[in-house]
Amino acid sequence: MKLIITLKPLWHHNKQQIAIGFGYHDTIRKYIKQFEGVLWSNTHKTFYVNYSQQTLHKLFRFLQHGGYFVDYSSMSYLKKTPEKKTIKIKPPHKVILYRELPKSHKDLLKDYVNNLKGKRLSESTITIYSYFILRFLNYVKDVNKNQWETRHIDLFMENVIAKEAYSISTHRQSISALKYFTNLCKLPLFDASDYERPKKSKHLPIVLSNEAIIDLIRVTKNLKHRVIIALLYSCGFRIGELLQLKLPDIDIARSQIRVLKGKGRKDRVVSMSEVIKPLLINYINTYQPTNYLIEGRDGNAYSAVSVRYFLKQSCKLAGINQKVTPHTLRHCYATHMLENGVDLRYIQELLGHAKPETTMVYTHVAKKDIMQIPNPLDVAIKGYMESDKSNKKVLLSGK
Repeated sequence: MKLIITLKPLWHHNKQQIAIGFGYHDTIRKYIKQFEGVLWSNTHKTFYVNYSQQTLHKLFRFLQHGGYFVDYSSMSYLKKTPEKKTIKIKPPHKVILYRELPKSHKDLLKDYVNNLKGKRLSESTITIYSYFILRFLNYVKDVNKNQWETRHIDLFMENVIAKEAYSISTHRQSISALKYFTNLCKLPLFDASDYERPKKSKHLPIVLSNEAIIDLIRVTKNLKHRVIIALLYSCGFRIGELLQLKLPDIDIARSQIRVLKGKGRKDRVVSMSEVIKPLLINYINTYQPTNYLIEGRDGNAYSAVSVRYFLKQSCKLAGINQKVTPHTLRHCYATHMLENGVDLRYIQELLGHAKPETTMVYTHVAKKDIMQIPNPLDVAIKGYMESDKSNKKVLLSGK
């Protein structure tokens, strides 16, 4: 008679898990501990693994292979606990903000934009900076320019930027925009030059396994979408760089792709994966793009919003629970190369990083070398056993 193992949903550590239940049996316990990622919960007195459809299927096959009967009927009633969403205040449309400005403020905004263009800032930077100055000008629309003081900036940051819950990076951009603006206005009591930008959050990037990347590409049925995911990962593109690629930038014969005017106006060349060539040729022959490599409607560049949307759907199909963005695939590209032994200086060049410090973050998530560092407790126990003439095995459990 086959032994029965039950799989049930379990909410543990604020995540959905799969509880593995069975009547105590030492053979089953030893077999289950061989499954990758299995953990023991003292709170619930059960073995468990992180939930995903992919993990559920793997666990089911693993237990069946061991000769056990698996009852996973309870998993059909799985309901995800709704996440608490942060309520963000929706900012007014920029057209409405501009209409409300007096003519003097409108003229000042135009001067500001021209000033940024004269400094040769990128179009995206000018768009972002001018939006925050538009917000500020609207905030002080009833105040004469000659009466502006630094306290107006303080009030703007408190009542607009802070209340609308902008990210740290956006907050930093607003400070930079105001520094340029006060320098242009040249008012003695209106100066943002001493304002400090909040420190960047130092989050470690999410990195998927090689197997998860392959699964992600394979479950993506749409040919264009599959090419986008494959290029983002195999070339380490930023999403904007990929969507701005044009047909002459692709050199299949030399296995190269040129990135023109990347971040910081830097051109670079990245190598093309050999296995992606047939997929890329199939895509070009099928869709026949005329200008951009990845085209949307009417020959325009494809939308980054659309990429994020279908990538989210592909992750669900692949059973990937982490939050994956197009930039996550760039992180995976860099980390996997580092794990494959590629020198950090070459990775910096391929990614188009201006500073080596930016690339250094991947040394914190690459597991090839760091996971081989011996634990000091293991070293201590090993040394103790070697020095002890009795050769008795040391067990910290006391048994």
